[in-house]
Amino acid sequence: MIIPTLRRVFEPMMRRVMHVYWLFERGMTLGVRAVVLDDDGRVFLVKHSYVSGWHLPGGGVELGETLVDALTRELREEGDIELTAPPGLHGIFFNDQISRRDHIAIFVIKDFRQMTQPVPNHEIIAHGFFTIDQLPSDTTAPTRARIMEVLDGTPIPERW
Repeated sequence: MIIPTLRRVFEPMMRRVMHVYWLFERGMTLGVRAVVLDDDGRVFLVKHSYVSGWHLPGGGVELGETLVDALTRELREEGDIELTAPPGLHGIFFNDQISRRDHIAIFVIKDFRQMTQPVPNHEIIAHGFFTIDQLPSDTTAPTRARIMEVLDGTPIPERW
């Protein structure tokens, strides 16, 4: 299929362009992601249109937002998920895979409601709840690592 091939070709370039933009926009980038677990212990994952693989839902913290504000916004946008209790902070990770200024706060969400099934759009092309033994094959390594830390108590590193 041509779209995944184009994504693989342009993805590194788009990431670099966005990080150059953020270099001028922000001195440091800060993101939030969530390990959202339903009552059956399944984890919610999303697949973006602009980056390969399945990921934890989340995104960048905008100017004037708290971490929880950004998390609340991203969960609503990407999964129609609404928090019903405060999230638990799992850890803050330094992500030096693309730049030396990116940090990601990971939260664990167990209390939430999903009023409707989200509809795929220009940003999120697929989503779903998955059991740990049936994660999609292209779930990213950092996503798998964060899930294992939460579910199995694997030690939490400082780096993404």
